[in-house]
Amino acid sequence: MITSAEQKMQFLYALRSKGVTDKRVLTAMEKIDRADFIKGIFANRAYEDMPLPIACGQTISQPSVVALMTQALQVQPRDKILEVGTGSGYQAAILSQLGRRIYTIDRHRRLAQTAQKLFERLDLGNITVISGDGSFGLPDQAPFDRIIVTAAAEDPPGPLLAQLRIGGIMVVPVGQSDTVQGLIKVTRTETGYEYDELRPVRFVPLLEGIAPE
Repeated sequence: MITSAEQKMQFLYALRSKGVTDKRVLTAMEKIDRADFIKGIFANRAYEDMPLPIACGQTISQPSVVALMTQALQVQPRDKILEVGTGSGYQAAILSQLGRRIYTIDRHRRLAQTAQKLFERLDLGNITVISGDGSFGLPDQAPFDRIIVTAAAEDPPGPLLAQLRIGGIMVVPVGQSDTVQGLIKVTRTETGYEYDELRPVRFVPLLEGIAPE
């Protein structure tokens, strides 16, 4: 029988083997227990490096992708961060260990409410959960130092780019939903935007509007 401690050691080793080298990111991944975010029949697979189904037809991303996206964001301790696509809440919880204030928005009210309760139970007080259409960002709270999108858009969404502070970074999967997508890092400069393609990924599509109950 593999113990929980051994599972976590293997979990962190798997992250390092996939190219996660940022010590702050690895510490956050160690501190936030993925098992808290997975319920039901898949709970015993929480430490495997694979995506798993959650409610509302969504998924919790595989840990190495969460870690690599987080690493690409280069979060600083004073950063205000927007996450589009709360899902299970796992990504926001990781970010809560790295930045000052996390705003996370999801079009599925049920997911947003479940995540809110979990953050309260875990005492993650620097996360604000919003139920709404994340494709338009949160203009009232803009600009953001960092923006992360956990669903694939055909192009980096214009409203989100506009809400990025100069010098800020956005990480977003880009591509058609039925093909392999590319993970893109966008850096806003004084004169425009710089784009870096990081790796192929596969995410659910970014949809406009509020999901029906």
